[in-house]
Amino acid sequence: MGSIVAENRKSLMLFSGRGFPELAKEIGEVLGVAPTPSDSYDFANGEIFVRFKDSVRGSDAFVVQSVTHGVNTWVMETLIMVDALKRGSAKRITVVLPFYPYSRQDKKHRGREPISARLVADLLKTAGANRILTVDLHTAQIQGFFDGPVDHLFAMDVLAEYVEHKYAGRPMTVVAPDSGRVRVAERWTDRLGGCPLAFIHKTRDPLKPNQVVANRVVGEVEDRVCLIVDDMIDTGGTITKAADILKESGAAEIVVASTHALLSDPATERLKNSPISEVVVTNTLPLPPEKQLDKLTVLSIAPLLARAIREVFDDGSVTTLFGGLS
Repeated sequence: MGSIVAENRKSLMLFSGRGFPELAKEIGEVLGVAPTPSDSYDFANGEIFVRFKDSVRGSDAFVVQSVTHGVNTWVMETLIMVDALKRGSAKRITVVLPFYPYSRQDKKHRGREPISARLVADLLKTAGANRILTVDLHTAQIQGFFDGPVDHLFAMDVLAEYVEHKYAGRPMTVVAPDSGRVRVAERWTDRLGGCPLAFIHKTRDPLKPNQVVANRVVGEVEDRVCLIVDDMIDTGGTITKAADILKESGAAEIVVASTHALLSDPATERLKNSPISEVVVTNTLPLPPEKQLDKLTVLSIAPLLARAIREVFDDGSVTTLFGGLS
């Protein structure tokens, strides 16, 4: 006999960064596999060390990292984890980024600016990532920055199911907080059965980040539940200014649905003092106790991520989870 024939076996291994290990553990519970134990720590000068305690040779590796505050630390840790897996002979490495870092820097507004979202994709590819799995990119074009498969998941169904149940029977208008979110808002109106769509006309100074000037609302909002939809809440300026305009325009109640709760200061204070009655988000990012509010509802994204990971592992279709959206 001139060859050795081995049984073709696949093994799914889950790996967690230190950004939000609770989410990776929750994903593992849905999948029925625990995150692989590792030694991860910082040297005195801030350098990061990662070593996995189990063999990863030939595995289908899924690295889960929530890039929360301290973004650069968690990006670097992710790259080091991927490099460790590559050098440990993992067969395929999928980086699961519930929140894609630097996603707002996806194009040049003026000369001599970076396109940092592309840089992150290049870094992941160079480190050894074969695939990226992420949730609600700031713009869909970021998928094209990575030279390999990108599975773009949508949290809309997770959020919409809650909103439908909580506000059933009440007249609702979906509101885009700016013109750039209108396409997303249109998907929401379709998902909620064709309710009216409105948007906030605003201006933003490109020289002053996180500062907006809301002008007026365009659409039917008076005496209706107004659902503001956005991909992320950072400092809360856009959302709270939109809420003020809606309240002045006669909205009966204002609700916010957003995937990523960054809640950078002073977001918590702004939301607390705003006319918004409820903020519905997912746990793509951790929320420490000091950033939690009575009006904040957090839904788990873990079941969706687990389903997508299972589809990738089984060579199935992630796109069918969302009716062909991408």
